[in-house]
Amino acid sequence: MSNKLLVLVDGSYYMFRAYHAIRNLQTSHDEPTGAIYGVINSLQKLLKDFKPDYIGVVFDAKGKTFRNDLYPDYKANRPPMPEELVSQIEPIHKIIDSMGLPLLMIDGVEADDVIGTLAKQAETRNIDTIISSGDKDLAQLVNDHIRMYNAMNNGIIDRKGVREKYGVPPELIIDYLVLVGDSVDNIPGVPKVGPKTAAKWLKEYGSLDGIINHADEIKGKIGDSLRASIENFSLTRKLVTLKCDVNLDITAEDLAPRGQNSTVLKDQYRRWEFRSLLSSLENSQPATENPTTQITPIQTPGGCIYETVLTKKELDVWIGRLKKTKLFALDTETTSLDYMEARIVGLSLATDTDRAAYLPLSHDYDGVPAQLGLEETLDKLRPLLEDNSKYKVGHNLKYDMNVLANHDIALQGCKHDTMLESYVLNSTASRHDMDSLAEKYLDRTTIHYEDVAGKGSKQKVFNKVTITEATTYAAEDAEITFALHRCLWPQLESYTLLKNLYEEIEIPLLPVLSRMERNGVKIDADMLKKHGNELLDQMHNLEEQVYCEAGEQFNIGSPKQIQAILYDKLGLPVLAKTPKGQPSTAESVLQELALDYELPRLILEHRSLSKLKSTYTDKLPDQINKTTGRVHTSYHQAVAATGRLSSSDPNLQNIPIRTDEGRRIRQAFIAPEGFQLLAADYSQIELRIMAHLSGDKGLLEAFSGNQDIHKMTAAEVFDTEVDSVSPEQRRAAKTINFGLIYGMSAFGLARQLGIDRGQAKDYVDRYFERYPGVKEYMDKIRATAREAGFVETIFGRRLYLPDIKARNAARRQYAERTAINAPMQGSAADIIKKAMISADAWLRNNKINAKLIMQVHDELVFEVDKDQVDTLKKEITGIMSGSAKLAVPLIVDVGTGYTWDDAH
Repeated sequence: MSNKLLVLVDGSYYMFRAYHAIRNLQTSHDEPTGAIYGVINSLQKLLKDFKPDYIGVVFDAKGKTFRNDLYPDYKANRPPMPEELVSQIEPIHKIIDSMGLPLLMIDGVEADDVIGTLAKQAETRNIDTIISSGDKDLAQLVNDHIRMYNAMNNGIIDRKGVREKYGVPPELIIDYLVLVGDSVDNIPGVPKVGPKTAAKWLKEYGSLDGIINHADEIKGKIGDSLRASIENFSLTRKLVTLKCDVNLDITAEDLAPRGQNSTVLKDQYRRWEFRSLLSSLENSQPATENPTTQITPIQTPGGCIYETVLTKKELDVWIGRLKKTKLFALDTETTSLDYMEARIVGLSLATDTDRAAYLPLSHDYDGVPAQLGLEETLDKLRPLLEDNSKYKVGHNLKYDMNVLANHDIALQGCKHDTMLESYVLNSTASRHDMDSLAEKYLDRTTIHYEDVAGKGSKQKVFNKVTITEATTYAAEDAEITFALHRCLWPQLESYTLLKNLYEEIEIPLLPVLSRMERNGVKIDADMLKKHGNELLDQMHNLEEQVYCEAGEQFNIGSPKQIQAILYDKLGLPVLAKTPKGQPSTAESVLQELALDYELPRLILEHRSLSKLKSTYTDKLPDQINKTTGRVHTSYHQAVAATGRLSSSDPNLQNIPIRTDEGRRIRQAFIAPEGFQLLAADYSQIELRIMAHLSGDKGLLEAFSGNQDIHKMTAAEVFDTEVDSVSPEQRRAAKTINFGLIYGMSAFGLARQLGIDRGQAKDYVDRYFERYPGVKEYMDKIRATAREAGFVETIFGRRLYLPDIKARNAARRQYAERTAINAPMQGSAADIIKKAMISADAWLRNNKINAKLIMQVHDELVFEVDKDQVDTLKKEITGIMSGSAKLAVPLIVDVGTGYTWDDAH
């Protein structure tokens, strides 16, 4: 970059973003001021961050532009500007002018064209340019002298940044925009072509012209769309290309900022009741952070005050506020993401969306201001934090609960968790993190952790972040949490079943999971090491067999080399292809090939052993906590769409259940001396739920009579007496029973059982003849899903199915299978969660030396004093079987032993 810098601000973009981000700010006379306030703050930050030599704030002028002449429908779909925003335009312009910043509006062109002209002009004068905007059209200007800056996330975008964001370099942005079009501006693109496809084509063919020249090579409906759109490309290119030769009577050198008119600014700040801006202008001396000064409170564009609490007096004021409020938001900043190792660096609090605070307690860097004592402050807050009648709201409160427990504080009164509110409202949504929810529900772009702590190897521990930066980041977390709760909770309240699910299952489960995580499980590291060596020997033996079958050595972990061996050399049938048209080596494909060919079977076996070794035998010993001597997994409530819990570090749900090697892993989960492990597992719970939901007479009779459902199905399907059913026939019937409730087709069943499709269809037909209520239920639930767009569990948990009406047959059929299975899998998840809540309550209210340590699938695992096994066994059996009232009994299988495997 040169010594001279020009900053060009897309004023229209700033104004609209501020308007949508700050909707609740107004004067005492109900005049909206959010857009005014947001633009002022953004410009002040821009001036502070870049200290430009030249600056121009560019707005769209009124009236039509040359693009309307080219294309009368240009921007035809845009609604009129809201009156609340129109009323703020004139004050925005007046304040910008009073700040001494050049203001530009040119008739007949758009702000982007003016920005492009000035940026290109500056380049010829050896002046570098920063364009402050989030408009993708401006990315076409980026080069070595012109960069973009998005004030919403403090991100600088250079040539590399454009490629990372859009998948193409700046010189291909115009071609990219021609392909994707712009629905907001009503610019036609290629139907069905989104950003990823556009970037992929441009990378493959080099340019739009290259794509046109190879259009006949692109197959399917998307290829038809491309070819049908080519005639529009010339017009679209003119619409998306910036006009960089606008006739201007100024140059970059004319855009030097003037001195601000303080008198007018003060009048405007008083007029619009911007007290913090007025105070800052009158004092005019910004506070600096050092050990002897206080940190000035920050007023956000939304009108929330962020305070830094550094003194006992300030802490007492906040404790007084917390005592008076019914609900407050809480968040912790820590030294680690590992909840067992994390120590508190600071706390953030919010009493509403108008006031938040950060309490720095253990920041450590040169020049750090004097802070409150960590333990002394926590002791003062302890009565509030441990008061069950003082309600708290947080985002992923389980983590904060665990961290506070490290400081011997038992967090109580966890009334709301915005992550769980979002999850219960729509578990199908892919993200429930705070940043994503703030953008989705509040139209707010939040400060990310990396913005204050850095990224990768250079990322700082939070105690090294300056207190000023930490306040902005942490106080925002508390404020956003409160704002999200105010948005999400009314939605939950409007659905009685979902509200009940949230209040009676998900929130009460939160402390149960925290206790489970902190309990952890004891691991025999020596056994795992021995097992790992045995696995390595087995893998070496398998490698020799693989090389023998293949006729050569190759990298078994390389899909490309596997593809070459299986398809090019051995000529195995191609059952599926990758998106790039190559023969697939995916696990499902290899499983099907393994039914007929030895080499795919050996490769799958090698993969399985390799995964077990890397995930468990090698990794579990390293995950043993040095202080507790146990492994502490993390349970996740807001991941699986059906409501099931997932776990990580380690993932307990993925330990194989039925294989010998999976049993060896479970043998390493052990009880301490004097204790045993007790495993309580629901028997065939999803089949029992199917009996309840379908009301099928045959299923109801079988389960009510405690008969072997798999033998009964085998007798019907294989036309034999129940007593004559062979073990092989029972295993096949078990596959049929579980396969069909998962929506498995005759084709899928044939593959599972290794039989032809006609025979599998005959099995399916016989099954539905025996259990006609199941068929009726499946047809009914599919119809219900198509009509409502979702299905529900017994307890009202919803699973939305956006693809239930998809034109793509594969996606639609998958949604239909999900519609059948989700109510059963989700109901099973709800039932075991209810059992966990009840079991945890019983353990805490009775004098028994036992604790809940794991939940895996339909199973709960306890650690219990060996002299109290019978007492726990009887009680847990009753609790689990009574966790739901179904039309058939819930049966619980209980086992005990020194190892988890022994307890099965």
